[in-house]
Amino acid sequence: MAALLEKIEHDALRLSVQERAFLADRLLSSLYVEDLNDIDAAWLDEVERRYQEYKDGKRPGIAAQEVFAEADRMLQK
Repeated sequence: MAALLEKIEHDALRLSVQERAFLADRLLSSLYVEDLNDIDAAWLDEVERRYQEYKDGKRPGIAAQEVFAEADRMLQK
């Protein structure tokens, strides 16, 4: 089991920052599946749909710097 976990960790650390963040969110969310309410479940479905579109090349990625700049702009209003 430890060897499998080490391989998974090694492979995960080779992912991009965005992919690691998505994976981390998916793993953490999986710990609390029974606690999801309808809104959380709907959002999770939407996130998974958007990520699949991104992987299929149907949705362009957005650089983290752009996302954070937009978030800062929105928070300053």
